[in-house]
Amino acid sequence: MVVVVVLAAVLVGAAAVLALVRVERGPSMLDRAVALDLLTASLVGAIAIEAAWSRRTETIPILVAMSLVGFVGSVVIARFAAREPEHDHQGRAPEDVAAQAREADVHRGEHSAQDDHHDDRQDEGGGRP
Repeated sequence: MVVVVVLAAVLVGAAAVLALVRVERGPSMLDRAVALDLLTASLVGAIAIEAAWSRRTETIPILVAMSLVGFVGSVVIARFAAREPEHDHQGRAPEDVAAQAREADVHRGEHSAQDDHHDDRQDEGGGRP
């Protein structure tokens, strides 16, 4: 039992250290948020290891509460990360981006045809010399 507890504690500790490194380095806020979520999960794991080692059931409500806080925090972050500006293509389906690009090409083609038609009229003497 001692070997299992020590091994689990070492692995949870390594996960917590790596999460702290990711929080510090980033590079984006979303990376930092995921690292904080991992840090919360590591803390829950450490408390669970301690509860199993000491055979105490009083810490179960604490584990449930911390797990819920971590889950709700992740959902909130994912919800805000899913919202994007109109001009940003990240997070959109490739089909939507391709359809929008085709519409833009068609729109540009209409303007270019109108400009060509306008130039033809000027060449026929309808415009200025």
